[in-house]
Amino acid sequence: MRPIGTDMSQNTLIHGLVRPAVRALAAHTGLTPNHLTTLRLTTGLAAAVIFAQGPYGWASIFGGLIFLLSMLLDRADGELARHTNQMSVAGHRYDLASDCIVGISTFIGIGIGVAHTAGLNALWLGALAGIGIGVLFLEFNLMNLASVRGHDLFGGRIRVDPDDAMILVPVLVWCNLAAPMLIAAAVVAPLAALGMGAIGLLRRPIRYSR
Repeated sequence: MRPIGTDMSQNTLIHGLVRPAVRALAAHTGLTPNHLTTLRLTTGLAAAVIFAQGPYGWASIFGGLIFLLSMLLDRADGELARHTNQMSVAGHRYDLASDCIVGISTFIGIGIGVAHTAGLNALWLGALAGIGIGVLFLEFNLMNLASVRGHDLFGGRIRVDPDDAMILVPVLVWCNLAAPMLIAAAVVAPLAALGMGAIGLLRRPIRYSR
């Protein structure tokens, strides 16, 4: 993610993985952070379309790999912005919008894919999970109801962001656990969004009129 207006970490494991490639891109190409954000959005939507074909076979493997590439690009655009001093509010907003669209589309796509074998209820589960994730993005990044910070693992040797957990999406699809993941996301994401909204309302200062 872009480094403006966010509490997300800028030195996580995934940032470290993409940093050498980003420096090479900055030195040898004319790519801008917005170019990488557009690639992130395009690959994320492509993965969602592939997931919608069904969570089995070579298509799911290919979709998962594209999804992982999209995650790397999500970190690379911010890295490139910092490295080339191209940070901007507009770029940050474009990045956030892309993240939100990809998150929503991913679970809707998985829901469509699972529906091929598990029935039409999977469509509703995908929609619930997608909407829940979209609302969480809104609450965290636009309404600023809470800060999202990285966490140190293994005594500080590895640092991760909360949304790095999305790396489990293709792994669970590959392990034929798309349906249980969809059920869990359809329950947890909306509840988390409701809880975060309630916390935000409780923390809002009360204004008295005379």
